[in-house]
Amino acid sequence: MKIRKGDKVRVLSGKDRNTEGVVTAAMPAKGKVIVEGVNTAQRHTKPRSAEEPGGILEKDMPIDASNVAVISPKDGKPTRVGYEIQKDGTKIRVCKRTGAEIPEVNE
Repeated sequence: MKIRKGDKVRVLSGKDRNTEGVVTAAMPAKGKVIVEGVNTAQRHTKPRSAEEPGGILEKDMPIDASNVAVISPKDGKPTRVGYEIQKDGTKIRVCKRTGAEIPEVNE
């Protein structure tokens, strides 16, 4: 899976089509990602303790990775992701549309 945590993506299909957000979690084994503010569901929770009250909470649910595309850092349009090997042997992610390097987010 070429989408990683911290990538800025646009949703290509579904009820949240054309919305943009940042990937908060990637699940490569399932082929899904969680995007901030996309595919939210209401979860009814019981109060567990005095500092953790119950109520109705908004929770971002996973969306299939094939339904999102990484935003190109150069022109701001959705693009596919490719890889290039640099001369020093390191592998970087590049934008297929413009050829620009997609920066790594270190968290």
